[in-house]
Amino acid sequence: MSPKNSRSRLPSWLKNKDPLQKGMITTKNLLQGLKLNTVCQEARCPNIGECFARKTATFMILGEKCTRNCRFCAVTSGEPSPVDPREPDRIVEAVSRLKLRHVVITSVTRDDLPDGGSRQFVRVIEKLRSYDPDLKIEILTPDFQQDSRALDRIIAARPDIFNHNIETVPRLYSRVRPEACYQGSLKVLERVARNPANIITKSGLMLGLGENRKEVIEVFRDLQKINCDMLTIGQYLQPARSNLPVQEYIKPETFQQYKEKALEIGFKAVASGPHVRSSYLAEEISQEILFQGES
Repeated sequence: MSPKNSRSRLPSWLKNKDPLQKGMITTKNLLQGLKLNTVCQEARCPNIGECFARKTATFMILGEKCTRNCRFCAVTSGEPSPVDPREPDRIVEAVSRLKLRHVVITSVTRDDLPDGGSRQFVRVIEKLRSYDPDLKIEILTPDFQQDSRALDRIIAARPDIFNHNIETVPRLYSRVRPEACYQGSLKVLERVARNPANIITKSGLMLGLGENRKEVIEVFRDLQKINCDMLTIGQYLQPARSNLPVQEYIKPETFQQYKEKALEIGFKAVASGPHVRSSYLAEEISQEILFQGES
């Protein structure tokens, strides 16, 4: 299928997402009123209508400008704003008003900060725990330049789920994630996975960037070697002309085959499909594994 990125050229299975669903404006206005950023908006997620209508969102802390410029990502790169000390309180307010039971927190990459922004993650986790000790907290972090102190700080705060996306296969890193390191991302996940805090670990892959099946399966095996618990697999879609073009649109049945293979290899939970993103239906996908951990 043609790799050209045009909505008119999308295959049929990628054309059924309505970005304007009933109820989504209420969530959008609430977030704007609290001056909160979401990766749903900043990364132009195709699921935004569905998620906002369900009164869920992935909060993006530490501003809306990233210090890196990954070629797959729609988040703006540039000089970031100062860390906002009141941001954790506003997130708690949003969680309360949306009546969330499972909260997902991510951030832009902040290589400009000595701690990589890890302390702000901790502040948010602590505020959420204080608000509701039973709340399930999932975080999706950058690599913190593999700073062990930053990771240990977050581990000590004990989120329920720690997600760091591997994104693509090693061969494509220089083109897709030139400022990141495949082995470095594995080390980030491994440090959390091997910590006695028993935090669930999660990672994600985008397909359609030019990878092949053998390479994808090898990534599965690499993640399993470091005891990664959960995996998300979705279709890469070019968010803007300046981003990498799509090389292939993966068929739904292929995503199902990848899911079956990942479960066979040993992942405890897998979400795989054209519209899957890191935090898409996060509560539903993680519910079974979280329940097992409490039993």
